[in-house]
Amino acid sequence: MLGAILRRVFPHPQLTAFLVMIWLLLVNTITPGNLLLGVILGILIPGVTQPFWPDRPRVRRPLRAIEYILIVLWDICVANVAVARIILFKSNADTQSRWIVVPIELRSPEAITILAGTITMTPGTVTAMLSADAGHLLVHCLDTDDPDAVRDEIKDRYERRLKEIFE
Repeated sequence: MLGAILRRVFPHPQLTAFLVMIWLLLVNTITPGNLLLGVILGILIPGVTQPFWPDRPRVRRPLRAIEYILIVLWDICVANVAVARIILFKSNADTQSRWIVVPIELRSPEAITILAGTITMTPGTVTAMLSADAGHLLVHCLDTDDPDAVRDEIKDRYERRLKEIFE
């Protein structure tokens, strides 16, 4: 009985905790009022969006998810420096931007979304499109002389880990 009530109030408990944390980071002040408002938002948002979550995404290996987050944060820092170098020290004639088609093996919509978002968050690359069959991503790379290496790095560094986490 209590479990059913808790599942109804907290349909996605991890999302609720995440939303409370994000709210507190956004307001940049931890007060009882901000904490209460964060908890209210953390309960209301998952409750209102519940119909759009027919299946709950399953994180198979949570420690791998933490590792993935740390790798992405590191890659964002490294890519920021690389893009700054390109902007400051390379001429437009020397920059070799490329479109890269990345075949993906992921089938979980959440994993595909995280992969596309990761690529876009990493400076120097942006996910432009997902194919209709969800089998390929079209990625624009700001500067590369080896598109195959970029594709292989995305598959090995991100997709492989997401596959371990979600599938």
